[in-house]
Amino acid sequence: MNARQLEVFRAIMRHGTLTAAAEALNVSQPAVSKVLRHFESQIGYRLFERLGGRLVPTSEAHVLIADADRIFREIEALKVLSERIRDKQLGLLRIAASTPSTFGLLPAATKRFRKRNPSIRMSLTTLPAEKICEHIVIGDIDLGVTMIALEEPGIHSQIIGSAEVVAVLPSDSPLVERDHIGPEDLREQTLISYNSNTHAGQKLDRHFRAAGFTRQTQIEITMSITAAPLVQRGLGVALVDGLVPWESFGGLVVRPFIPRAAMDIVVGTNTVLPKSRFVNEFARDLEAAVSDLER
Repeated sequence: MNARQLEVFRAIMRHGTLTAAAEALNVSQPAVSKVLRHFESQIGYRLFERLGGRLVPTSEAHVLIADADRIFREIEALKVLSERIRDKQLGLLRIAASTPSTFGLLPAATKRFRKRNPSIRMSLTTLPAEKICEHIVIGDIDLGVTMIALEEPGIHSQIIGSAEVVAVLPSDSPLVERDHIGPEDLREQTLISYNSNTHAGQKLDRHFRAAGFTRQTQIEITMSITAAPLVQRGLGVALVDGLVPWESFGGLVVRPFIPRAAMDIVVGTNTVLPKSRFVNEFARDLEAAVSDLER
């Protein structure tokens, strides 16, 4: 039994004759007759009897037609679903991002994407880079955004921009009078920042050594957003990425850190599993969001 046989069977049930069914299906009458014979041969019983030049459904046909109609309604629904997917009216895009990217890039990129694709469902998850890497490999997410390269077999990493390290100060700090902050300005400050095992921490360590002393991080953080409440409470000065909109939290002032210490913004995708049709499109929206920040 196949969909074509059910289609012919339903047409004959509705229209009463082979000729009328053929016209409704826009095929020849012999073609309809042939499909019906094959159908009856496969199922092992007759569906119609000829009486007075008409095809009269058998009791078996009346039993079968209810499920045949149900199946065709489901096929029609599946057809509509397929067309909506084709026309980008339906779909799912799964994104995972590190905390800075979640705050600094995803809102702008998502706004661009949804303006063109308002019906696409999106899943946005915030994870540390190592977890993003794992989820890309197993196929749980379509695209990851991190601040470090995802060096894992089966993952393609593309640098789409960079984020400068900035100094985040309490609004009552004397340092807010400065146009920028350097290592020497922080010699006597309680420093909130990344540890020396991270890429950003290692870059900062080099700048402090060049200034003649060792960077002493009294409060180490793994996620930059952790610095916001700490600085708000006056616990120190933070050296963190500039992606997070720090001043929107209130009570915080941001100053550039000089010399420059940049952190890469990386997009990662799976190179083995089939890629969502929306991945490249959203990656371009992320690049546009980065370009807007750099202006």
